[in-house]
Parts: sequence; C-alpha cells; structure tokens
Amino acid sequence: MKEEKPMIKHFLNIADYSSDLLKQIIRDALALKSHPDSATKMLNGKTIALLFEKPSTRTRISFEVGVHQLGGAPIVLDNKSMQLGRGETVADTAKVMSRYLDAIMIRADSHDTVLELSDHADIPVINGLTDQSHPCQVMADVMTMAEHKAPDLNFANMKVAWLGEGNNVSHSWIEAAVRFGFSLSLATPDQLQPDANIVARAQAEGGAITLTTDPADAIKDADVVVTDTWLSMSSSRSNSGGASGQTDAEVHKDLLTPYRVTTARMKEAAADAIFMHCLPVYRGNEADAEVVDGAQSVIWDEAENRLHIQKAIMCFCLNS
Repeated sequence: MKEEKPMIKHFLNIADYSSDLLKQIIRDALALKSHPDSATKMLNGKTIALLFEKPSTRTRISFEVGVHQLGGAPIVLDNKSMQLGRGETVADTAKVMSRYLDAIMIRADSHDTVLELSDHADIPVINGLTDQSHPCQVMADVMTMAEHKAPDLNFANMKVAWLGEGNNVSHSWIEAAVRFGFSLSLATPDQLQPDANIVARAQAEGGAITLTTDPADAIKDADVVVTDTWLSMSSSRSNSGGASGQTDAEVHKDLLTPYRVTTARMKEAAADAIFMHCLPVYRGNEADAEVVDGAQSVIWDEAENRLHIQKAIMCFCLNS
C-alpha cells in the first residue's frame, strides 16, 4: 500500500487559514517575544532557503535572524545566483530545492511564482511578499494591534483605517479583517483601488470591508490608522490622466497626496488611535514626520514583530 505524503503546511495567504489557527500563531509569537530562549532548538538541523527576487531590508534580516535564533541554518539566494534567473522553470527549481532544504521563504515579483513553487515543492513555502499580498507583514501588524489594543485577541469592536493605494499590503489587511473580525475602511483614489476580487471574496465571507475615496470617512473614529509607502514594491500600474509631461510617479504622487496621514487627519481618528506603517517610510509623503515619530506611532514595535511572527510561522510550518 502506497504511503500517503504528509500534508505540507505552506504559508501563502492569511485567507488560507482559520481564525483560531492564526490567533494561535500570534499567541506563539507573543510567547517567543517574551521568552526568546524557549525555542532555540525548534529548527535544529533544518536548513531554510531565503529566496529574493526583490530587494529587502526587514524581510531578509528578520527571517535570517529568526532562523538562527530557532537553531536552523539560513541560505540567502537571489535570481543572480540561481539558474531560476537564467530560465530554469519554477517547477524544476521547487523539485530540486525540496531535495536539499526543509523550507523556502520567497519574496517574489509575481504571486503566480509563489503558487507554482508551492504546487511543486515537497517542503513548506512561505510568502515573504508578492505583487498580490504580504501576509507575514500583516500578521506582524495584527500582533502589534494585539499588544497595544487587544491583549485577549478580541478585535470585534475595532476599526482599522487604511489610507493610500490599494496594494499588496492592503489585500492582506482585507483578508485579516475577515479572519480576525475587525472592521476595515479603505480610502483610496478611484485609480488605485484594491483588487475587486479580493474585496468581493472578503465581503462574501462576512468581512466588514468598506471602500471609499474620502480619507475623512475612512479615518473617522478609527482605532488603528495604517498607510504604506507611495513607492510600493507591488505597484506596476501605469497611471493616466496627469498633466502633460508628468511621469507615472508624479501622477501617482498627485493621486495619493490627499491621503497623506497628516497631524490634523490623525486627530480625526479615535483619541487613543495608533499609527502603523510597514516601512520604509518617506516622511512628508504618505505621513507627516510628526505622525511617524509621534506618541501614537507604533512602527518600531511593528517592525520588530516581523521577527517574532515569522519565527512563529516557521515553527508552525515545520513542526507537526
């Protein structure tokens, strides 16, 4: 009788898993943060590839440090150092890497690459960012919300406001709103709205997702205010409608300027609201310096929590 292969636990999108499981991962991350010496052998003897098609600061450092802290061995790779960058298929790459490694984290240009890699790999694949989603980032964001707003992980009466482009990070926020039960109001220009299919799926599952073009509507009484860089790593849109001679970047900036999180705009949120930004941040573009560096900002906690949540995700993927 043919032996069944064990189920491979990938981490590709927040929507792939239940609320209970995702909350458990956050609890595990909080425990790892409080007691970093408690899991120093969780990845003992395991080798994890960190594959980058895009440049990275936080993702590379947090994953590489996290693998070390869990007792594993990271190997950092990019297209220039692999045959994948010279035309070898994703499927063949997945099959070969599965013979050498215990897991793959990939930061990819296209979400299709991650899906194909996971389809053909016999080891866990973790999505470190694609043009469609950024689940590790938003899991860190929700962990940060829990620390500051919901230590019991009950987000039912919380409102999150997203101001800016409907990009990959916003898509993961939309999925998180469904799984964690908070309401999410996204204020975006008409030309830069989130993927309609992702919004429709979330709303069909009962997600309290609201789309608006008015940042004042979105931010009103919000408990959490979130934005992202205007130089999005996921954005490949060509904008039209700008003044003659404007570059796409200039049109993009003009479209997003009304969505800047200013000091005045932040006052329209709840009095005890927190401000979040996944970094890198460009003060004076997506947010005022006074907001980024102000008392309501939790961006450094948010950045640190990438390390802890990713350690918890790797433990989930690699331990039965």
